[in-house]
Amino acid sequence: MLGTDLVADCRSRGLAVSVYDLPEFDITNERMLEGVFGSSDVIVNCAAYTNVDRAESEEQLAHKVNAESVGRLGRLAAKLDKKVLHVSTDFVFDGRLDRLYRESDEPNPLSTYGRTKLAGERLLQDSGCRHCIVRVQWTYGRAGDNFVKKILARASQGGPLKVVDDQHGSPTATTEAAKAITHLLLKGAEGLFHFAARGYTTRFETARFIARKKCPGVEVLPCRTSDFKSPAERPLNSRFDCSKVQALLDEPIAEWQGPLERFLESL
Repeated sequence: MLGTDLVADCRSRGLAVSVYDLPEFDITNERMLEGVFGSSDVIVNCAAYTNVDRAESEEQLAHKVNAESVGRLGRLAAKLDKKVLHVSTDFVFDGRLDRLYRESDEPNPLSTYGRTKLAGERLLQDSGCRHCIVRVQWTYGRAGDNFVKKILARASQGGPLKVVDDQHGSPTATTEAAKAITHLLLKGAEGLFHFAARGYTTRFETARFIARKKCPGVEVLPCRTSDFKSPAERPLNSRFDCSKVQALLDEPIAEWQGPLERFLESL
């Protein structure tokens, strides 16, 4: 999902990009992984096992994709003196803080998905390669599956919709995340960064926003996360402090409503 928009944004700014993706490319295949370096200066890893609930029963596969492959990528990059930009997630946190999450906050993932993503971060950091890690959250875009598309699909069947009102974060367009990541690439940034749309809301309020714009007759009702039984536990607070990345960007990070409205209008 993010990779599609990132490729387009990089190319629009004159960067030469080679793309490796399933089914032709498998990040867990060491021989294939070695072949991606070539003449590239930076390897950007958007690949991940992202099915949060299924990861609870497929922990070995999730760890292989989200952790082992990232560590291997880092070790190869260190050997060849290449740089890696890796995309991670808010799920590395437990969501129990009552403030914005900073890059310096100690992770404590609640799910297999979060634990494997955190393991990937740490293996990359320990590899010794030059690297940049960008944690994103609540992403949506044209490619792939996401919360916005799920709400639209459910709303198209009529209402009412029950949506959790105790999960807090920032709906973040992959187009906006892609612009920020491209900027970090051009700046040669290294280290750990949080990126999300500006402003904060809940899943419930996001769904109400979507319904008002696309399905005004559909009722959206609030409920609690505890009302839904799911294999994986989710953080209730995913709000990021994005001041570190904002200091490197040329423009203010956009409020979440504008990009989401444009995305809905484009469908």
